[in-house]
Amino acid sequence: MSQPPPPDALLPVGVIGLGDIAQKAYLPVLTGLPGLDLRLMTRDRTKLDRLGDSYRIAPEHRFTDLAELIDSGIRAAFVHAATSQHVPIVEQLLTAGVDVYVDKPLAYDLAGARHLVDLAKQCGRSLLVGFNRRHAPGYLEAGRRPRDLIVLQKNRVDLAEAARPLVFDDFIHVVDTLLFLAPGTVDRIDVRARRRDGLVEHLVLTLTGDGFTALGVMNRASGSTEEVLEVSGRNTKFAVVNLAETIDHTGDPVVHRRGDWIPVARQRGIEQVVLTFLDAVRHDRTLDAHQALRTHELCEEIVRRIENP
Repeated sequence: MSQPPPPDALLPVGVIGLGDIAQKAYLPVLTGLPGLDLRLMTRDRTKLDRLGDSYRIAPEHRFTDLAELIDSGIRAAFVHAATSQHVPIVEQLLTAGVDVYVDKPLAYDLAGARHLVDLAKQCGRSLLVGFNRRHAPGYLEAGRRPRDLIVLQKNRVDLAEAARPLVFDDFIHVVDTLLFLAPGTVDRIDVRARRRDGLVEHLVLTLTGDGFTALGVMNRASGSTEEVLEVSGRNTKFAVVNLAETIDHTGDPVVHRRGDWIPVARQRGIEQVVLTFLDAVRHDRTLDAHQALRTHELCEEIVRRIENP
């Protein structure tokens, strides 16, 4: 097992896949953090050089080959490649002794997700899945409130889709958030979906346990793109709108909006989950992905029930 670097040493970190999510969410955070020695990797040389120049990444720290990136000495990696490539990329990183942060989902099937979680344990390396909502300030506050009833809606406009990509690419955030906020063990699952021409237009998930109900709703034929969370109980209600605005309904409603100077990445929990991962790497503390695997298991069950009603 590799030894942690001295506290003042630069931490060599790879960023694999430089698409939309990496450019919008992760590169602005990572390039603004002290103490990192960033290396970029994508097969698209034009994009690699454009972003490398933009963020002043030295030419020798730009890679189009994963093995060469690993050989450069990285201790951790952020994987933002296409989901279809997660298993082979993460597999290669873990077996090389590299700690891994990977976008959700781990894989489009449960077998692939289980393989990576088991492999991380065998290799003694961290594997963290990017469920940023577990770190978003509004959702953390919701987790401190009474919540006999949890309702989360995540809607889209004109985006009906086949069950598996819909659930694993998008609805997985709803599933993971409900599991995160559930105040007890889930003992019953109900799935209802509307399909037209083989595509899912809307989906409703109900999770129940001792004294609570958690409801997840996604309408892909909605009139708006929105994400609204409400938790209620003991004559109180707390709502989070689009991860940016909170409404406390204890007595007269009190609205708090994201400050003008608060970065979107911080409001959405991306900055915090990145810092959580990097702190674990620096202190050689292993992060376990079995909690994330539970989310993937439930997603697989949802797909099964949609396709075999």
